[in-house]
Amino acid sequence: MENLTAKLIPIDKGSETIILLHGLFRTSRSMNKAGELLAAYGYNIINVDYPSRSADIGALAQQYIGQALKQCATEGVKKIHFLTHSMGGILLRDYLANQAIDKLGRVVMLAPPNQGSEVVDKLGSWRLFYYLNGPAGLQLGTGSNSVPNRLGPVNFQLGVIAGSKTANPFLSRLIPDVNDGKVSVSRAQVAGMQDFIVMPYSHPFIMRRVAVIEQALHFIQQGYFAR
Repeated sequence: MENLTAKLIPIDKGSETIILLHGLFRTSRSMNKAGELLAAYGYNIINVDYPSRSADIGALAQQYIGQALKQCATEGVKKIHFLTHSMGGILLRDYLANQAIDKLGRVVMLAPPNQGSEVVDKLGSWRLFYYLNGPAGLQLGTGSNSVPNRLGPVNFQLGVIAGSKTANPFLSRLIPDVNDGKVSVSRAQVAGMQDFIVMPYSHPFIMRRVAVIEQALHFIQQGYFAR
């Protein structure tokens, strides 16, 4: 990738917001690096911290995305973008399936289980799985009734970045496709997305890679990934 950093443009400070949504069994700390890099370009950052194991996807989406949007309303921003990791993307899809977001700009999802994950299919019945992942984790299977597959195509400007390396060979063996240790490249995709790219990173760390964050910002600014 030739000099991607040079293609990124600083904006008027605080004129646009990027809401960050972390994944399952993570906290907002996992998105700190992304927040710092994006803030350096003038974006107002709202790094949402939500208890991902405490409730189902719909309840989490309504409460915590709703809170972030109320914060945006008080700041008078012109556009609201989203950068999500893993299940954070499904929360946003669920929220947008029920109501529109005023001033919605562009969305980038990192390693989202947009068509579910075989890991949930094969381990979801284990008591330990529920203990670690809670009710939302059980909703991320690949069946037709899973939350991601019930939501249908997206109708907003979306770019998806999938990972192709794994840090968990055991879980990767449960997935019959190139994957990041949790989500396959093919199941990260969703009908209606505007652009899609695969990068050589694993599920737990993809959101911390500078090359990934810069690609996300390029999509937010231009509507497509740099190649």
